[in-house]
Amino acid sequence: MEIAGYFAPVLIGISLGLIGGGGSILTVPVLVYLFHVDAVLATAYSLFIVGTTSVIGSVSYFMKGLVNLKTAVIFGIPSIAAVYLTRHYLVPAIPQTIFNVGDFEVTKSVSLMLLFALLMIVASYSMIKKNKTDTDDAAAEQKFNYPLILLEGSIVGMLTGLVGAGGGFLIIPALVLLSKLPMKEAVGTSLVIIAAKSLIGFFGESGQNLMDWKFLIIVTVFAIIGIFIGFALSRKVDGEKLKPAFGWFVLVMGVYIIFKETLLA
Repeated sequence: MEIAGYFAPVLIGISLGLIGGGGSILTVPVLVYLFHVDAVLATAYSLFIVGTTSVIGSVSYFMKGLVNLKTAVIFGIPSIAAVYLTRHYLVPAIPQTIFNVGDFEVTKSVSLMLLFALLMIVASYSMIKKNKTDTDDAAAEQKFNYPLILLEGSIVGMLTGLVGAGGGFLIIPALVLLSKLPMKEAVGTSLVIIAAKSLIGFFGESGQNLMDWKFLIIVTVFAIIGIFIGFALSRKVDGEKLKPAFGWFVLVMGVYIIFKETLLA
């Protein structure tokens, strides 16, 4: 299982390099089920892995001029604040046992995994569905819907803080709809936002002394190797055609987690 665990981050990195995101949604399940890391600690580890890989992934978009820094700052501020506050105050405040249903105990770890599974199911839909409009070459005048950007950024930040996922599947549509960015620029900008909020959320973590840094660095390095493999494959394979298949895999994994944490517990 541990060998599979080290192979899985490579696949996560490949998905980021190949399709521009989505792979980070699998980071927490990999840590919990293959490495047997506690779910709460896994969400913290995931912030570091997702943040670091997003930094690497954003470099190629920077070089191509596909990162809108003004948008990243406007959308990133509420998102970063929400991540930090969630990790610093909300997560530690959640009780270890939330409630009981008969003999089934809903613990803090179980509740986070169930929330994560629901997030995976929502994310899978955004990957599976076909985009009706191609905004890659759209030249719309950029306008900011500040109230909705504030709301969306805060919600995405809170979800990132709770479950450790980057939330690119929520950020990218928001950047296209609320900031009028072309799709490719939205992907590049989202990676910068994800990198900033994930790493700031991680380094604001209160239990830094409990972390296995050697393990965390090794897993992150495997994910980064996967990114470069994904970049190489993207020159030969159309990542957009693979996205629906990856979405179905994420959907199956989300359903599996729900069964694993409830019926199979």
